[in-house]
Amino acid sequence: MRLIIFGPPGAGKGTQAGLLEQRRGLVQISTGDIIREAMKNETPVGKEAKAYVEKGELVPDTVVRKLAENAIADEGYDDYVLDGYPRTTQQAEWLTEFGEENDTPIDAVLSLEVPDAVIVERLSRRRVHAETGETYHLDHDPPPDSVDPDLIVQRDDDKPETIRNRLSVYREETQPLEDYYADRDALVTVDGQGDIEEVYTRIETALDERVAA
Repeated sequence: MRLIIFGPPGAGKGTQAGLLEQRRGLVQISTGDIIREAMKNETPVGKEAKAYVEKGELVPDTVVRKLAENAIADEGYDDYVLDGYPRTTQQAEWLTEFGEENDTPIDAVLSLEVPDAVIVERLSRRRVHAETGETYHLDHDPPPDSVDPDLIVQRDDDKPETIRNRLSVYREETQPLEDYYADRDALVTVDGQGDIEEVYTRIETALDERVAA
């Protein structure tokens, strides 16, 4: 099965992609991870990406495309879930073209639906240890009593106004992609609210229904 997973920051798409890897045997392909891995291994494309990163510039779409296509090819063009790609309609068109060339089209695009208010509440409750960088959540994973509370701080990008701005950008960028895949009858929306297992069960049900259709 070949999947894409979408979701706003804090929706848990990385967690759900990881569960699909563990339980369905799909390889999680995260573009952020493959960029870092390619740079670490100093592959030709990794060196190309590193040249931009070192200058503080975004890695161009064409380079990300090469990395994504190489990662998919490494998995035999099957049994993967893409997390973080595509991000633009142009990238989606490239991916469609790539799938057609290799007779391996995307089977489904999972979109985790979570209201902005819920996302803001989730992310704004995150905290980080100022010295160790360890991350906590005030509700689900609070810092132990032994930790000096003065060292537990909130990152700027976890402040409500910043989160709302990130969500606004995400909605603007992702809506055209959702429309693109909906027009191709590939989009599957999943309620992303609730605990991790509840959301995963919904994903499993949605995928099983799609396969059976």
